[in-house]
Amino acid sequence: MPRGAGFQSEVLAASNLSSREEGEALIYDFAVFDVTKDTLPVLQSWPRRDVESLPWITNQEQPASLIIAPGDQVTLTVWDAEDNSLLAGTGQRATPLQQTQVSTTGRIFVPYIGELQVAGMSPDTARSRIEEELIRTIPSAQVQLVVEAGRQNTANLVTGAAAPGLYQLPDRNFKILDLLSLAGGANPALINPQVRLVRNGRTYGVALDRLLAEPNLDAALQGGDRVMLIGDDRQFVSLGATGVEAVHDFPSQNVTALEAMAIVGGVSDARANPQGILILREYDSGEVRQDQSGPPQERVVFTIDLTSADGLFSAGNFLLEDKDLVYGTESPLGPALTAVGLINTVSTLSNQL
Repeated sequence: MPRGAGFQSEVLAASNLSSREEGEALIYDFAVFDVTKDTLPVLQSWPRRDVESLPWITNQEQPASLIIAPGDQVTLTVWDAEDNSLLAGTGQRATPLQQTQVSTTGRIFVPYIGELQVAGMSPDTARSRIEEELIRTIPSAQVQLVVEAGRQNTANLVTGAAAPGLYQLPDRNFKILDLLSLAGGANPALINPQVRLVRNGRTYGVALDRLLAEPNLDAALQGGDRVMLIGDDRQFVSLGATGVEAVHDFPSQNVTALEAMAIVGGVSDARANPQGILILREYDSGEVRQDQSGPPQERVVFTIDLTSADGLFSAGNFLLEDKDLVYGTESPLGPALTAVGLINTVSTLSNQL
C-alpha cells in the first residue's frame, strides 16, 4: 500500500549502509542513539551549533557621569560678581561663551586661559579645572559647563527597533536595555530577537530573552558602539507521519524535542509510530570525537519513544538544533488499517449496487 513515511527499521537499515570491497562487512555511515535518561548526560555535553556561539560581555557598573571625548560640543557660562568684569558687560553677571568643539587632541579654547585639555574628564571635573585656571585672572569667577555628546559619546542602534538611529550616551552607565527602551523596543515582527553588539571591530551576540532574564548581561554601552536586533534564522524540518510537514522557525532560544512535537502538531494518529520519532542531525567533521565528548560520526540519528515516561521526560530535556530533521516513522499497522478501510469502502459500494 502507498505510504507517506518509512518504517523505523527501513530508515535505520540497509539503505544507509556504506559498502566496502566484496566480502567485507558493511558499515553504517551514521550513528544511532536512543534519547533516554542514561544517554542524556553524554548527548548534552556535545558541541552545539547555536546562535549563542558568539561571545558576550557581562556588565560592570560604571560611574554615572559622562566622559568628555573629542567631537563633543562644550558650552561655557562664566559668572563674575565683580563690578568691572573682564568678560561681563556693565550690569551683567553671567557671560555665555560661544559653543566650542573638543578637538581631536581633546582640547578646547577658554578666554584668559588658552588651550585646555578636557577629554577624558567628567563634566564636573572639567568645570572645576576651568574654574581653577580662570580664578587666577578673574578671582570671583564661577563656571557653568554643558556638554553635548559627539559621535564618540553616542551609540548607533542600526536596525530591528521601532526607532533606530544615533543615541547620545547620557553617562557611562547607560546600558543596552536602556537604549532599546528609548528606541521603542524590538520590532514585533522579529522571531526570537537576537542582540548583536559591534565594538572595536569585534561582534558580540546574545538572545534578547536571555538579556532580559539575566541582569548581569545588560552591559554598559561605550561611545562608538553599534547595536543591531535581528531575527533568529534557525529552522528545523518536520517530515513523515508528523502532524504537519513543513519548515519551522525556532520560536525561542531553546526548543526541546517535546516542544518541537507540539509545534509540528504531534503525530498522525492513524499512521505514526509514536515509538519511532527520529531526529536526524549532521555535525561538522571537526566536531567528531571518539571519547564521548562529541558525536562519533558526522551523521547522527536520535530516536525518541513517546509511549514511555522515560522517553517523554528525556524528550523534554533534549534540545533541537539548527537544520535538524524531525521525522515521524510509519506504524506497521498503518498499511493494514488502510487496506481494511479500502475493503470496507469497496464492500459498502458493492452492497449499494
